[in-house]
Amino acid sequence: MKIETAKATKTIKSKGGRPPKEIIRNELLAVRLLPGEKKAIMAKAKTARLTPSEWFRKAALKATVVQRLSMEETKYLRMLSGMANNLNQLTKLAHGKGLPAVITVLIGLLEKVNEVMDKIIKDDR
Repeated sequence: MKIETAKATKTIKSKGGRPPKEIIRNELLAVRLLPGEKKAIMAKAKTARLTPSEWFRKAALKATVVQRLSMEETKYLRMLSGMANNLNQLTKLAHGKGLPAVITVLIGLLEKVNEVMDKIIKDDR
């Protein structure tokens, strides 16, 4: 490389090597995989002609994650679980004191279960 100035022409020797990267990725995220999962990712990266890191980064950034249960759905499941526990207690009571003693309680519990199920079905629409 030559640099021309008013006084003289001066030659500067290049250092050589690869020029520095514009974007430096220095954050690391470790992911544990099963051997089969790793093979599948490696094969997909190879098919896409990408390094596994590039493929994984692109796949992760484009992925859409769907929440399993909303907070409200989790609340409904807890309610149903509590009601199922109550039903078991009532069944035990019916065995001990007889069925006629708990029929009215069971009818009320069944109505509550139906209300919760209706709310869940309405939310899914």
